[in-house]
Amino acid sequence: MINSRDPKELLPGVRAKCYAFIAKCKSAGIDVIITSTYRDAESQDTLYRQGRTSPGQRVTNAAGGDSFHNWRVAFDFVPIVNGKAMWDDIKLWRTCGEIGRQCGLEWGGYWHGFPDMPHMQDAGGLRIADFKAGKTPEALA
Repeated sequence: MINSRDPKELLPGVRAKCYAFIAKCKSAGIDVIITSTYRDAESQDTLYRQGRTSPGQRVTNAAGGDSFHNWRVAFDFVPIVNGKAMWDDIKLWRTCGEIGRQCGLEWGGYWHGFPDMPHMQDAGGLRIADFKAGKTPEALA
């Protein structure tokens, strides 16, 4: 199973945006830790089972192959203050979301129905079905 935290696992265009996001957060006085980049389908399925058939809170609606993480165009992060992960600071999350938008990323915190605060992605306008059909966003490759 692969569940990487390394931005080098992202497509080059997304990797560059991830590094720009980290730097822009830092210049705003916010440290961030990347908690997940590429996940293989098996790791995604493990997360999908959480809160369904295995213990824990649901953290994803995407099974293996149905997550943008599986296609190397998404990453998760957490803002850090004084060495502590700030999971409950909504204002800080919104600041990070705006910084991500400025870097050309889509922030999961803006999603309706299932907001995903730690999630950033740039699928280059493609849908999961496009990736499954073998397409790769040219601008990000």
